[in-house]
Amino acid sequence: MVADTHLDGMHSRRIEAGGIALNVREAGSGPLMLFFHGITANSAVFAPLMARLSNRFTTIAVDQRGHGRSDKPDSGYDADSYSRDIAGLIRAFDRGPAILVGHSLGSRNAVTAAARYPDLVRSVVAIDFTPYIEAEALDALEARVNAGSRVFENLDAVEAYLQARYPNLPAAAVKIRAESGFHPVDAGLVPLASPVAMAQTVTGLRSDLTQAYRDVNRPVLIVRGGRSKLVSAAALAKTSQLRPDLPVVVVPDADHYVNEVSPDITLKAITNFIDA
Repeated sequence: MVADTHLDGMHSRRIEAGGIALNVREAGSGPLMLFFHGITANSAVFAPLMARLSNRFTTIAVDQRGHGRSDKPDSGYDADSYSRDIAGLIRAFDRGPAILVGHSLGSRNAVTAAARYPDLVRSVVAIDFTPYIEAEALDALEARVNAGSRVFENLDAVEAYLQARYPNLPAAAVKIRAESGFHPVDAGLVPLASPVAMAQTVTGLRSDLTQAYRDVNRPVLIVRGGRSKLVSAAALAKTSQLRPDLPVVVVPDADHYVNEVSPDITLKAITNFIDA
């Protein structure tokens, strides 16, 4: 495992959550706030946000199943399985309903969990994943996910690959992903995320999300990057027609990776939503 040099002050541990062991990073004290990353990523990507919210909340970022240092079963990468993991975690912490902050895959899973386990969820911040994503956008995402399953010679090669894959990410965010998301093998470095799990997960992202959005009765903030190539303006508009009561924040200069590209605006959106 490459050293996590950007995660000072955070405690990492594994927690049994309803039959699966999930790795979490945690800091702070106060009401429970859980963070769920996007596909192929891990809990470390939320470290900058956690550092600024841990004075008010118990902030816990999760390596979702198949990712990071969490268990990687051979199957179970649909929305139901991911949302059961979230419910299991909240019950394991036994701290009352949680605020869920999810990006992309994590957004899908957080909204699904809130719809199915409303007694466990206080509210949701759903970052750059909605119903009505076009097939072409999901095709492009699947191609990027599959391209990352390879061996890299060293950490410099990992960073060069990630910077090319995520051209708008600040260098510090790229470094966090590189240092936290890969582990050594004889030939070099490989992703911690399981290729088998990623293939099943990206297929599962094509499932219809409209029913979860219809059913959810917890407060949900929808956040979209104004330059997102995954969630189009049309997809967002259809989502708002489906649930006109849900507030929306569009971050004009951010792409899909809103919380890493624009952490200050993301932080303000989260705190304004929660305080309201």
